[in-house]
Amino acid sequence: MDLRQIEYFLAVVDCGGVTRAAERLQVAQPSLSQAVRKLERDLDVELFHRVGRGLVLAPAGEALVGPARTILREVGSAENAVRDVGAMRGGRIDIASLSDLSSDPLSVWVAKFRHQYPDIRFHIEERDETADVVSLVKSGACELGILALPLPTEDLVGEELIDQQLVLVCPPGTDTRWPEPMPIAELSGVPFVMSGRGTATRDFIERSLRLHGVEPDVAVEVRQRGAVLPIVLAGGGVSIVALRSGLDASLRGGVVRELSPPLTRKMGVVHRPGRITEGSTAFLVCARTSIGEFATSVASHMTDGVSLLEAAKLTREEGDRRLREDNARTSDDS
Repeated sequence: MDLRQIEYFLAVVDCGGVTRAAERLQVAQPSLSQAVRKLERDLDVELFHRVGRGLVLAPAGEALVGPARTILREVGSAENAVRDVGAMRGGRIDIASLSDLSSDPLSVWVAKFRHQYPDIRFHIEERDETADVVSLVKSGACELGILALPLPTEDLVGEELIDQQLVLVCPPGTDTRWPEPMPIAELSGVPFVMSGRGTATRDFIERSLRLHGVEPDVAVEVRQRGAVLPIVLAGGGVSIVALRSGLDASLRGGVVRELSPPLTRKMGVVHRPGRITEGSTAFLVCARTSIGEFATSVASHMTDGVSLLEAAKLTREEGDRRLREDNARTSDDS
């Protein structure tokens, strides 16, 4: 049983016969009759009683009418949903991300995309291990995976997106203790607040410190990464975090320092081979645009002689101001 057979069957029912049904559908009458007979053979039932030159619904035909109409309605709804997704009027984007990357930069990209396409929904799965993110993408549970480099490209397609700048965050009131920039080699013996062992972020930070001759002194280990900055701001130690998280900490009084040499982590996106959905394609375009705009603005401010941190702060303030203005205009239009 296929959709064409169902459509032809209902047309005969609604038109009261094959001739008028064929005229309405603009098909040859023999073709329509053959399709109905084939449907009967496929179902091994008689859908119509042949009375003279006319057709009368048989009990099996009467039983099929309701389900047949439901099938066509559901197919129509599915087609409309697909068209809406193509027009960015609906749909969902499923993303798997390393836990710390979901807050920065993924959260920024999602917010900007939702501002542009408010009907798109997101489902984000956070994982601490690269292998777990890869597994979600390979299985098809998530379409995109946000990871740190090197990207696992076996059976997947990978693309580098951004160099994530990392900074040192220290407790409020300790400005004089930390030079600007802070030499990584001078962090020996400094108490660190870090996320749990075995996470991709902690592994990267510890590896980077050891490359500069520093054995990390982990004074506080906390499984919930969201607790790291509150502990630092309460005086529990220092931490190395993404630049945007550092800006958040500075607004709450935290002392933020660039590191010397600069500490960056490359990150990118992976997906299964083949064409990705239009929503995900548009999302990645939005992410690349956001990356480019942020980098260009920071570089522009730094030509005026301000530090990286100050340039990033000014860039974010400008972005927040534009967002408030856009929201105000949207509210006025509604």
